[in-house]
Amino acid sequence: MLAHAPDWSLDLIVTLELAAASRHSDFVDLADAASQSCAELFRTLNSNSPETLQAIASANVDFIFVIGWSQICREQFMSLKPDRIIGYHPAALPRLRGRAALPWTILLQEPITAGSLMWLGQGVDDGDLLDQEFFHVAQDETAETLYEKHQGALAQMLERSLAKIAIGDIARQPQDPRYATYAAKRTREDGLIDWNDSANAIDRLIRAVGKPYPGAFTFNKDDRFTIWRSSVLPSDRVHHAIAGQVVERSEDHFSVMTGGGLLRVHDWETASGKAPKQHAVLGGTGF
Repeated sequence: MLAHAPDWSLDLIVTLELAAASRHSDFVDLADAASQSCAELFRTLNSNSPETLQAIASANVDFIFVIGWSQICREQFMSLKPDRIIGYHPAALPRLRGRAALPWTILLQEPITAGSLMWLGQGVDDGDLLDQEFFHVAQDETAETLYEKHQGALAQMLERSLAKIAIGDIARQPQDPRYATYAAKRTREDGLIDWNDSANAIDRLIRAVGKPYPGAFTFNKDDRFTIWRSSVLPSDRVHHAIAGQVVERSEDHFSVMTGGGLLRVHDWETASGKAPKQHAVLGGTGF
């Protein structure tokens, strides 16, 4: 989008070192994008390192866009282009400032969310808004489908905002701090399933931390199960079993008793490659 926008040029792409790619679930190598847009490519582990700051300063750009980068931009970075650094946050700011906004959107059952373009401020996602694109969150939304919606929202906002900025029409709408909420960091271990939760809550967790994230998981003894897709079965089904016990099994699915209702598992992978046996009890930490 930036490379092909009228009156704009893309001169430098700063991206992650390939050696650190495995640390980020949604890493995309931008080497091809840089080559196709004739932009210089600079790889780094730290956006605030002297080498990174020097590379950006040497590019002598008019604006800096910080998109899909989880590191906080420190004071020296911000001083490179004061009031000309634009960031993207996948939430309806000032709601859900902070980390892991996509999983939290699903876990909190947000009915509506937004992509937010903002001018980076001194705090966490508190800068003035440049643009927002609102959209509905489906009841069966997954991390993957929500990610795609944000990609579409970002493209729409960039298309209209770049044209305005190019002619000097620069919007700055302060956020209202009265409505701010903050999302805490989530780790891989937060995907551990507690089978005492309801089937609805577990299904929500599976959808929230699925691809491109590491996934919700459980254990069958020492065998780690990652569950990618599930559904909640009708409440009129009657089984007597403890939470985490497999009560139905076929070639392409199995059903597990939870603390409230049955959960059918449709897509999973395991360390052993084997599905759990009938009446097996899933659970534990594996740590």
